[in-house]
Order: sequence, then structure tokens, then C-alpha cells
Amino acid sequence: MTLRLTVHGSRWRNHLRSVLEQTPGLVPVAKGNGYGFTIGRLARRADWLGTDALAVGTYAELSEVASRFSGDLLVLTPWRPYEPALDPALTRRVIHTVSRPSDLGDLLARQPGARVVLERMTSMRRHGLSAPDLWSLAGAARARARLEGVAIHLPIASTGSAAPGANLAEARALMDDVIGAGITTVWVSHLTAAEIATLRQQYADLTIRPRVGTGLWLGDRGALQGSAVVQDVHELGRGERFGYRRRSALRSGHLLVASGGTAHGLGLAAPTGAGTLRARAATAARGGLDAVGVVRSPYFLDGQQLTFAEPPHMQASMLLLPHGARVPEVGERIDVRVRYTTTTFDEIVVD
Repeated sequence: MTLRLTVHGSRWRNHLRSVLEQTPGLVPVAKGNGYGFTIGRLARRADWLGTDALAVGTYAELSEVASRFSGDLLVLTPWRPYEPALDPALTRRVIHTVSRPSDLGDLLARQPGARVVLERMTSMRRHGLSAPDLWSLAGAARARARLEGVAIHLPIASTGSAAPGANLAEARALMDDVIGAGITTVWVSHLTAAEIATLRQQYADLTIRPRVGTGLWLGDRGALQGSAVVQDVHELGRGERFGYRRRSALRSGHLLVASGGTAHGLGLAAPTGAGTLRARAATAARGGLDAVGVVRSPYFLDGQQLTFAEPPHMQASMLLLPHGARVPEVGERIDVRVRYTTTTFDEIVVD
């Protein structure tokens, strides 16, 4: 049985249309696990929306979207000389990101007249050109390539570590570099709709292309529901041992075996992004619970969050159901509340 994502189709589609209407020049982003949907499904949906460009994360993802989306394909990861040769059928559609001066010449030697965007370094400090490099490279790109604009990838503003409006202020400062380079199109990530509108008003001569992933596909969480199936139920007495690690039950109750495990991305933890004292305190508290064997799971029964009985297995998880709680039937579905960008579902149902 499966880990399932159920999509309330009409509500989700209405949300997608709403974002499209509120975001002129929208460039949907489909990368990684496709925000839980798979990138192939998102490519088809972007084609349905009628956008003229789709952004993917890497060159390896192009094959999954090229036949499902009919427009231009922007690769967000900057081009490097170690990238394999591009499929000749895609050369007219793919827009490369260039973030180092030396890479432009290497790219054009391999693909003369390639379509490129030049990435400006931001406070993220991940990829990008300095202002002088952007200015000098813009002339070379205009002469030898098809220059499609400048890419600006800003930090995620909701971490609590940045002041309100910091991204808009940074975007404004970087616009001077774009104008100085004589470029009129800007591909930007992580600005709100209101910030984009402000930027358009202040720089009316520029074309702003917002690249949107999470806010588009996952912006209405109420349209999405994850669920797992109860595969087995066992009564568990205090002191009884269970699981791979032969743990001993601290109290009586029931042991649930439910679909979903590490193969789906459940129970895996990324380094914390906590930026405030409160968030760090919560992380420390969770670590204390881990130390005594109390680890909350993403599974819920009747609104109650269940704990892992032991670390999740590859395709199933063992959960503790406390004494007195309703015991579900084998085959019953229970809620799973997951991080969609790290979860792989066995089944996606659009109702």
C-alpha cells in the first residue's frame, strides 16, 4: 500500500491561476522532486498555464520536462565546463545561467550563439558575478551570444534573520548594476508580489521575470493532503520488546505499522535553519526529546500526533499509539504532514 498525495484539483488549479494573474512575467520553477508532485507533472501544468518559460534546477532535469513543456527552459544552476553536451534538439530552447567570466567563452566555444542570463552575486554568496564582471561580460554576451537578461537570486526572506523589506532593498541596489550593464530583463527569485509590483513601478523600463516555485505549487496547503495506510496493528504490553533494535515498551498501548519511510524522505532531518533564539530553543528541546527516545513523527491519528516507535524503516514506519486512543483498522488511511520538497509519494491523486 502507498504513501499518497491527494490534490483537491479545482482548488489547486484556482490557486495556480490566481498566482499567474497576480504575477506578470511568471516563470514557474520545477526542480528536485517537483515539490512533491514530480517535475514532469509540474512541466505539464506550466504548459497548461500558458507561461512562455519554465525554470529547472539542473541540466539533468531537462529530459524530464522538455517533452511536457513547449516553451523556453531556463537552467538555474550555472553552466560549468564539466556539463555534458546539450541535446541538439534543445539548443534553441535552453537558457544557460553564467556566473563566472571564464565560463562564457567556454560555453560559446561549445555552443556558438547560446542563450544566456548573467547571474549577479547577491548576499546569498552562492553564485554570481561582481558588478565590474557583469558590466564587462554583458558586452561580450551581446556580441557573441543571445543575452536574455540578468539573474538575481535573493535569500529566503521568511527566516527571521533578515529585516522586513531587506530583499526589496537589495534588489533595488542591484538594479543599478543591471542598468549600468545596459540590460533590460531581470529574472528574480524570492520577492513577494507586492515587492515585485514596487520594483516594476520604480524601474518601468525593465522587464521583471519572477521565478516562483514554492509560492506557486505549494501556496495553498489546504489543497494538498498526505496520507499513509495502516499496514498492521499490534497490542503492546509494558516491557515488551519490538522492532529492529528490540526496544522495550515504556507503557502499554498499540504498535502501528504504517506505509512511508526513509525511501520516501520521512524521518530524515536537514541541518536546522534556525535564525532566532526562540527557534534555536525549540531545536534544543527536540534534541532533548530525541535523547530519551521520544521522537515525534509526521503521522496523525484523529488530530493527535504520533511518535516513532523506532527510527523509520525504508518503506514503513512503526508508531506508538498510547493506551486509550482509538485503534485504527488495518487498511485505514491516516494523515501525514510532511515537507513536500523532501517527500516522494508513491501515488498522486488529483480529485
